Amino acid sequence: MKEILGQLEEPGSLAGVIADAIREPLLVLDGDLNILFASGSFHRSFQIAAKDTRGRPVFALDNGAWDLPPLRLLLQRTAAGHCASDGTEIAHDFPRIGHRVLLFHARPATCDGDRRAIVLGLEDVTERRAIEREKAHLQSQTDDLLQQKQMLLEEMEHRIANSLQIVASILMLKARVVTSPETRQHLHDAHRRILSVAAVQQHLHSASRGERIDVAPYLSKLSASLAESMIGESRPAMLKVIADDGKLASAQAVSLGLIVTELVINALKYAFPNPGPADAVTIRYEVNGTDWMLSVSDNGVGSTAAPDARGGLGTSLVKALAHQLDAQIETTSGSGGTRVSIAHSTFVARLSQVA
Repeated sequence: MKEILGQLEEPGSLAGVIADAIREPLLVLDGDLNILFASGSFHRSFQIAAKDTRGRPVFALDNGAWDLPPLRLLLQRTAAGHCASDGTEIAHDFPRIGHRVLLFHARPATCDGDRRAIVLGLEDVTERRAIEREKAHLQSQTDDLLQQKQMLLEEMEHRIANSLQIVASILMLKARVVTSPETRQHLHDAHRRILSVAAVQQHLHSASRGERIDVAPYLSKLSASLAESMIGESRPAMLKVIADDGKLASAQAVSLGLIVTELVINALKYAFPNPGPADAVTIRYEVNGTDWMLSVSDNGVGSTAAPDARGGLGTSLVKALAHQLDAQIETTSGSGGTRVSIAHSTFVARLSQVA
């Protein structure tokens, strides 16, 4: 250690050049915590002249500015032979350079045989901590804004739900007083559409925000709502859902739900002119990789039912929504019933592959 210290202080020596090239301040202390060596970066960083460091007690530096209880404890423990200490953080206002946040790294060493020494490295993290505080402050502000946004969204969704219920009630009241059967039917259809939108909105609200929607429970809940509003106990037709595990973005789920609503309304209106206990409407959702296919099928009278009835508003809505989903529509109808399929991209059904 004595030879190393001599080399450190020798002008132009390799050890001296290396020590001065180190950006972080460096001190070498003896067992009594007196300074044996101070690097050039230490003198520059703390604006202390070299003549004021050599042989001086470290706690006497800068008129006692370095006599800090955490630093004293760290050096005493290191001098007593405890293991090296990394990253003891101390914040202090120094008379020459102002407020600083420093990390002290202490290493025990041996000097002149059994004589102990300490190598003390210093790391200035003042700017880093300031940036971290600013980030934490900005994060706190962001969290507050997100919380406010969440509250506003919940209030808006609550008002939307109430408004949908009011509109549905008004439509039902109107349907009861109109004399035209055709107008009454249109009002009933509008009422069902409003209820389905409310069911979609309620399900999306219950899902975690920012996450994709699980399609299977979504369709099951929508089906239950449609059955309650359209079938109840007066008609024997049954709605069934068969769905693969899959997720969709919230906007896609809304379009899918509205498509299901329109197709189910059409099936229940036109497929079963003479309702029976075996009547069934099946909602099926299949997934094949990144593609999917939705289908609504019935076991009703098929192509014999009101051939022009399925070309109205509902059909136009389904076409528009399918276009938004980048999907194609295929309709097959016969004596065994009607099936409408909405296929995304190049979807190939597993049943078709087996065949």
